Amino acid sequence: AEFCSALFPVISMALLISWVVSVMVAPLYGYHLIKVEVKRNEEGDTVQYQSKFYTIFRNILTWFLTHRKLVLVATAGIFALSILGMKLVRDEFFPPSTRPEIIVSMRLNDGASLKNTEEVSKRFADFLNQHADEIENYSCYVGEGAPRFVLPFTPEPPVDNYSQFIVVSKDAEHREELSRKIREELENEFPEVRHDIKFLQTGPPADYPIMLKVYGTDKDKVREIGEQVADRVAQDENNTEVHLNWHEKSKVIHLEYDQNKLKAMGLTAQTVSKMVYTELTGATAAQFYKGDRTVDIVLEMAEVDRTDLSKIKELPIYTGRGYVPLEQLADISLRTENGVIGRERLGPCVTVQGNILSGTANDATEKALEAVKDIADNLPAGYKIEAAGALHDSKKAMGNITKPVPAMIFCIITLLMFQLKNGKLMLLTVLTAPLGLIGVAAGMLIFDQAMGFVAILGVLALSGMIIRNSVILIDQIQKHLEEGETPWDAIMDSAVMRFRPIMLTAAAAILGMIPLMFSTFWGPMAVAIASGLLVATVLTLLVLPTMYATVYKVEKE
Repeated sequence: AEFCSALFPVISMALLISWVVSVMVAPLYGYHLIKVEVKRNEEGDTVQYQSKFYTIFRNILTWFLTHRKLVLVATAGIFALSILGMKLVRDEFFPPSTRPEIIVSMRLNDGASLKNTEEVSKRFADFLNQHADEIENYSCYVGEGAPRFVLPFTPEPPVDNYSQFIVVSKDAEHREELSRKIREELENEFPEVRHDIKFLQTGPPADYPIMLKVYGTDKDKVREIGEQVADRVAQDENNTEVHLNWHEKSKVIHLEYDQNKLKAMGLTAQTVSKMVYTELTGATAAQFYKGDRTVDIVLEMAEVDRTDLSKIKELPIYTGRGYVPLEQLADISLRTENGVIGRERLGPCVTVQGNILSGTANDATEKALEAVKDIADNLPAGYKIEAAGALHDSKKAMGNITKPVPAMIFCIITLLMFQLKNGKLMLLTVLTAPLGLIGVAAGMLIFDQAMGFVAILGVLALSGMIIRNSVILIDQIQKHLEEGETPWDAIMDSAVMRFRPIMLTAAAAILGMIPLMFSTFWGPMAVAIASGLLVATVLTLLVLPTMYATVYKVEKE
């Protein structure tokens, strides 16, 4: 709704107002402004629709009506090919934004200190300073992500081993070249850093193009399956930087207190832990006030004593009667453990995520799902692999869009029955709507557009436009039949008479879509509507009369 909610009320109001204008204002202007000179032949009869162009159109329509089986079979075949062709169209939820920002995320090994993260960030900042002529400005956030500065941007939670740069290039054209240089620098000079370079999205954001989630009941088993999935996904040469969101295990110092010694000295494990935390991490002992600022006074040991692991065992612990070294109260050991354990649906969940070199996120995720299908089919009970990220959001959005489609079709059919008062005519009208997919498939492939959220909206709007043209033509046929014309002449005369208004309304819609074709966001919708309407309009004027003649067994007398 944040992106497309205004589209529906604007179109609804525009259509309602245009309907009022077309039936009230347009006839008034036409009466006063349009002066038509009626051409007549020597016998005094009008010669309207007798030009060379309409003669050619009549001949083409006659051929279609006399070869109706061939026409209908060919139309069905082309429609089937277009359905297959839709599989070749790229699938993309929302296209990347054309904003100049480049989001550079850097993550060190789990357990890395904030100081190490800051040192790496300073090195990368030096690289950016060397390319100041290509950069408008940049900002750096160490130990956390940037705040939300635009809607489709998700801030990262604070963590010591993470930093993020927001690099603003001179313009969108130089963004690709600058991001390529940044990627080469990180790969060559920062091998210890897991990096991620991405652009802002025009729709709901996803952390990575490829995201697969592994659900289960045991965290170690879930991680094991996740590693298998990551190895399989990484075999695709188009996928890069494939990893788990749990990352590697962190090194931790484990203290196992001797409870007997603690009791003998009048101490508790909680008291000793607080002392160790204060000496190593620091604790606020007081506050210093200067103007409107409050500065914490932190109590901690000297850096040389708290950063040397060999001195951990010598940390002084106050017992009330003096100090004893920590090693006399606890068994100190070095271990590894998961720094992060993701949980969803009341159980462990690991996300396999990665970047892609080319293509769209939806296509890459679908391909990754197909690659791990054998793993997913042989998982133990309670474990499963599902798509996440852009593909999951896309399917969810499509599901929400298609929910009202049955009600929409019911309303359309009901209105058509009131208008046409005939079941066969209603079915003929509805059957023309799918013909637009022929043009949609061709247009999306020719213009290399992706079938995404806004393109689906365009297809839904296109079906209404096609049905409108069909209603106009069929209604005209019925009027000619009521005037006493033969069915053949009624079909021919109706197609000829409605050729110009149908083509003009279609041309107006197509020309209105041309400016939108150059838009990154609305381009796919404009291409879908324009190409689909162009092909469907031609088919409406030629194939729909053929379908009508076939259903009612109309023959030329």
